[in-house]
Amino acid sequence: MGRTRHFILVVCTAFLLTTIAAASVAYADEPTVATELESAVSEIPSILPDWAKLELFGIAVWEVVAAFALILLGLVFKKVLDFTFEKKIIPLLQKTPFKFDHLIATAASKPLGYLVLLGGFALAFGLLPLPEKPDVEGFVFGALKVLLAIDIVWFLFRTVDVLVGYLTRLAGRTESTLDDQLVPLIRKALKATIAVLAFVSVVELLGGNVASLLAGLGIGGLAVALALQDTLSNVFGSIFIFVDRPFGVGDWIKLEGVEGVVEEIGFRSTRIRTFPATLVSIPNKTVANATIDNQSRMPKRRVLQTVGVTYETTPTQMEQAVAAIRDILEHDDGVDQEFIVVRFTEFADSSLNILVYYFTRDVSFADHVATKERINLAIMRAIHKLGLSIAFPTQSIYFEGPAKDLAQHLRQHPPTT
Repeated sequence: MGRTRHFILVVCTAFLLTTIAAASVAYADEPTVATELESAVSEIPSILPDWAKLELFGIAVWEVVAAFALILLGLVFKKVLDFTFEKKIIPLLQKTPFKFDHLIATAASKPLGYLVLLGGFALAFGLLPLPEKPDVEGFVFGALKVLLAIDIVWFLFRTVDVLVGYLTRLAGRTESTLDDQLVPLIRKALKATIAVLAFVSVVELLGGNVASLLAGLGIGGLAVALALQDTLSNVFGSIFIFVDRPFGVGDWIKLEGVEGVVEEIGFRSTRIRTFPATLVSIPNKTVANATIDNQSRMPKRRVLQTVGVTYETTPTQMEQAVAAIRDILEHDDGVDQEFIVVRFTEFADSSLNILVYYFTRDVSFADHVATKERINLAIMRAIHKLGLSIAFPTQSIYFEGPAKDLAQHLRQHPPTT
């Protein structure tokens, strides 16, 4: 019960400080709020001793001390919040059934601490009589607003990372690879949207005319579109990839002379990890117009090879060899039984060739090669058992006329040393 009260107290305190910080930074220069603050501050000197009213460079001692105290209080509260989140709140939330509440608390802890610190600085500078010329007050509070926007964007970015982590786990539970490809794009799109909204908000907070800014962007839109023609082509290429789905992340593909495994599909390019372990980025407009050979979509994997035996093989032995190889393929669990071809097909220059054509059930390279090795070893044993030999390139030279007589004479009467 004590932990629960402590947790509620901390959360309420953090919420209160956050509200004060946000209000002080965002509205410190609003006329109504500024007037109320000035009226409240103006009553403070009446209750202070004379030494606290002494001024140095136009600033009273009590104002300096109060500003220092507010900044120090902001630092203390930041440290307290950091410690409370790290040692109390996050470990407590890790024990709850919901698996991502502690990640959200982790995402909020650091930005919330800096938000409280910004609130301390805002109250301190709001208390000090800053010079009007030059506009030091406008500059200081403008800087605080920019820092506030950065802090909020930082928190939102961290929250997006938590959301993307959750979506990634959900995508891993499905059989489709489309959601695995969409998650990185969702992360980029969300962060880009947050950044744009934050920029517009900062411009508005600093007194800028957002409508004029947007109008200016509209006038320059044509020039920007021409400059970004290739980028837009790549974006539409990425849309084609997601709609048509010729491949997905993790697929082994061949295109434009590049072969490897797809690592990432982005807005601009597709990244492929080649087998030499290099990373190749191909613009999506090129991918959209390319002929794509997706090796991962094979239902089975082909083996086409020739087994050559020597010309000393008799027709009966050839029939036995063909039957033995076919029997090996028909009784191997790794071979797809729908299509098997084993035929004596060719009188080659140095061998009698047997065509061996089949498919392995496993399409992964390692399993495919393992099945092929097992089949080849069984074929070698069968040929050796039949008393046959696998042929290799040889040449026979025949002599005619005087050369033939000379060769016969040398065989009958070999020269002696």
